[in-house]
Amino acid sequence: MTSMSSISRRSLGLAVAGVAIAFTTVSFAEDVRTIKIATAAESKPLSWGAIGVEPQGYEPDVLRAINAKLPQYKFVMEGAADIAQETGLATGKYDIATGGYYRAPAREKQFLIPEAPIGASLIKIYSRKDSGIKEMKDLVGKKIVPVTAGGGIYKFATAWQEKNPDYKIEITASSAGIPYPDRLKEVENGKYDALVLPSNLGEQTVIDEQKLNVQASEPVAINNTYVLIHRSEENQALSDNIDKALKELKADGTLAKLSQKWFGEDITTYMK
Repeated sequence: MTSMSSISRRSLGLAVAGVAIAFTTVSFAEDVRTIKIATAAESKPLSWGAIGVEPQGYEPDVLRAINAKLPQYKFVMEGAADIAQETGLATGKYDIATGGYYRAPAREKQFLIPEAPIGASLIKIYSRKDSGIKEMKDLVGKKIVPVTAGGGIYKFATAWQEKNPDYKIEITASSAGIPYPDRLKEVENGKYDALVLPSNLGEQTVIDEQKLNVQASEPVAINNTYVLIHRSEENQALSDNIDKALKELKADGTLAKLSQKWFGEDITTYMK
C-alpha cells in the first residue's frame, strides 16, 4: 500500500468518524426537550424574579435539582404573576407552574400533578409577643388582618369556622393586596391583633430584620404544595419523572437542606 493511499484511507476514516460524531451530537440535542416553567414572581423566599430575571428561592432551587436528575429535559424558568401562571399553564404556554400550589379536585382535573409534593405550606398566626395568641381559638374577639377573597387562607378560616361553630372568629375578605411586611407592622402597632399566613413567604426574615415585636405560632394547618403540569399525553412521562425525582430528593436530604437554606426550618418533617 502506498503512503498516499494510506493517508487517503485515514482521511476517509476521520471524515466518516466526524460525520458520526456530528450526527450523534445533533441526535442528542434533539432528544433534550425544553420545558417552560412559570415560577412565582414575588413570593420571597419561596420564589421570586420577574420576567428576564433568573428566578431565585426554594422552588427554583428544587427545580434545578430535579433537572440535574433528568438530563433529557432543559428547564427554562421565568417569574409570572399568580393569575398568569395558571392561565399560561392551562393554555400550554407553560409546561409547568410552581407557586406554593395546593392539590385540589379542580386542579387535579385540569392539570397533571405528581404524587410527591415539592414542599409544605405551614399556616401560622403572627401576633404581638404579649398577645397570648397561640391557636385559632385565641382569635375569638380579635381583629384579624383581612385576607384575600377566595384565597387559601380565606378557605382555611371558613372551613375551620364550620368545624368549630362554638368559636366565632371574624374573617374579613379583601382584595386590597397590601404587602405582608406592611401587614406585620400593622400587627405590631396595634391596628390588628393577628395575621394568618403561610410561613413560606419570608415573614420571619422581615420580623428579624426590622426587629418587630411579633411572633409566629406553631402551624395551625399544614398543606403539601405541588408542581402543576400542563395536561397532555406528552407530559405524562414528564409528570412521572418529576414524581420520581422529588421522592429521591426528599430521601437523600436535598429538600431538607434547601428548606433550611431558604426558610430557616426543615419543612420536610411536615410533608405527608
